[in-house]
Amino acid sequence: MSVNVNRSVADQFYRYKMPRLIAKVEGKGNGIKTVIVNMTDVAKALSRPPTYPTKFFGCELGAQTQFDAKNDRFIVNGSHEANKLQDMLDIFIRKFVLCPECDNPETDLHINPKKQTIGNSCKACGYRGMLDTRHKLCTFILKNPPENEPGSVKEKKEKKNRKKDKENGSGSGEAGNHNDIDAPVVVDGDDDDDEDWAEETTEEAQRRRMEEISAHAKNLTLSEDLEKTLEERVNIFYNFIKQKREDGAIDAADKEILAEAERLDVTAMGPLILSELLFDENIRDQIKKYKRHFLRFCVNNKKAQKYLLGGFECLVKLHQAQLLSRVPVILKDLYDADLVEEDVILSWAEKVSKKYVSKELAKEIHAKAAPFIKWLKEAEEESEGSEAEDDNVEVVYDSSARELKVETVKPDKPDEEEDYFDIDAI
Repeated sequence: MSVNVNRSVADQFYRYKMPRLIAKVEGKGNGIKTVIVNMTDVAKALSRPPTYPTKFFGCELGAQTQFDAKNDRFIVNGSHEANKLQDMLDIFIRKFVLCPECDNPETDLHINPKKQTIGNSCKACGYRGMLDTRHKLCTFILKNPPENEPGSVKEKKEKKNRKKDKENGSGSGEAGNHNDIDAPVVVDGDDDDDEDWAEETTEEAQRRRMEEISAHAKNLTLSEDLEKTLEERVNIFYNFIKQKREDGAIDAADKEILAEAERLDVTAMGPLILSELLFDENIRDQIKKYKRHFLRFCVNNKKAQKYLLGGFECLVKLHQAQLLSRVPVILKDLYDADLVEEDVILSWAEKVSKKYVSKELAKEIHAKAAPFIKWLKEAEEESEGSEAEDDNVEVVYDSSARELKVETVKPDKPDEEEDYFDIDAI
């Protein structure tokens, strides 16, 4: 069954069609993977290499990808539904296929390996512009250009053959070889980048040229950042968030912050840096305020969740007097906000690490967290048991001890419950 390339167009007579994506889940456990059965056909309809949308899925899902072009197998690690991948493909098409002017998919990508830029031209309306290279896929495209583009394997072979022909005398002299008169000649240098602009002198053409120059300069800076060390990229990201905070623009900057982290390839470490800049001793209120910022990093990203717990440990170190006794309730706040999943917390609790704080403080933090960890484990066990048992076990908050504890309560003495608060009410 085919669908419109631009699925926001409902017209059944829309001329640009592509096959509906077919996904097949193989394996189980840690070896589970999703094979995109018809990726070659889908990519052909989009005029893009099949590796591009496959790699895009990997970037968006935080998953490894595998390509086997000979056997026509394009794989994304993990189990992913076809409908979810189809929706993700729409995002790829919007970013890397559709013309920003006319919304038609009749576009070609043009790679400049020297300037590390990606151009975009439309055969339908004549648009020419530059892609925003902040998405991680752009790094892959720059390293793996489409065929016939500068830097591609095919283009290098053709260039080598032309050089060989010239050395053999087939292309030398003024007469040359007239059989090749229609063949395009690739000249080293930057002149080929300006092929059509020289003829246009209108104000519109001049405006587009200025935009092109600005885009070149911007993208050059972006690609240079990716060449920096991890420490340098983290510092750039830190200063980006800090500036947003100082400008009073942090509240609505969650999308920009994620985009900057993806551009610098430091997405997993994002929560660690965010927690340093957005949290203090009032972390419980701040979890609610900046929940959206952290969710953009932590949803389905366990590595990011581990970094968030590391940032939490650092915060306890900075505000030990105020936060150490409140460790269990803060952990529950993070858990209730869906910022950290149950298995990540239990894994963290199993091992005391001195990665972020001293071993002694880490032990104290884990000791304070013990009532919450116990509740988490027992809640999981009880969910598998009978409802009758659930009625007699509650996790309560002792206001005098300022910590969580598990306590068995008798249903025929409801008055005793007045001395305690249910954990969900904390």
